[in-house]
Amino acid sequence: MLAFSSIAAHAESVALAGMLGSKALLVVDGSAPKSVAAGETHQGVKVISTSGDQAVIEQAGKRVTLRVGEAPVSMGASGGGGGRGTRIVLTAGTGGHFMTPGQINGKAAQFMVDTGATSIAMSGADATRVGINFKNGQPVNMSTANGITQGFRVKLNSVRIGDVEVFDVDAVVTPQAMPFMLLGNSFLTRFQMTRENDQMTLVKRY
Repeated sequence: MLAFSSIAAHAESVALAGMLGSKALLVVDGSAPKSVAAGETHQGVKVISTSGDQAVIEQAGKRVTLRVGEAPVSMGASGGGGGRGTRIVLTAGTGGHFMTPGQINGKAAQFMVDTGATSIAMSGADATRVGINFKNGQPVNMSTANGITQGFRVKLNSVRIGDVEVFDVDAVVTPQAMPFMLLGNSFLTRFQMTRENDQMTLVKRY
């Protein structure tokens, strides 16, 4: 019970990745999606009801409605609304990777933290989906497993995770398919990063 309470207290953000029948696929603090039926609880987040592409969840008396594909909602007490938060808490998922849903220019995105990436990186398909006209960007040569290919350097108006939002973030778009976007140092260097066991905390510096 003590361990469960500790986990529940750290549920900072919750997103709805999809629906599996009447079960909600919840992503809590960037962890792998978990199917949760109405009345069940996952990491301190209880599913109250599901309908279509929506789910009503509750944590610590706070009840919100999630919709598939929308940015995660903040369930913790850190920061305020409207993108004015200053703290992001991520929990390592399968394989030790830090995954998190977020938004680019107001459109839903799925990130994997990559401290070895110079900037945010995404595929052309993802760039198109979030409304980036990347072919107007600066052409760059990119080294891949299949040799040198041409990508494009672009500037993102905004990148948001939970209630934390930063502006004018550099990114590169590659023609290769990618399972998710890489959250690289053009975003990460704006934060003070600390890691303890399987939890990463990012505190906004500017």
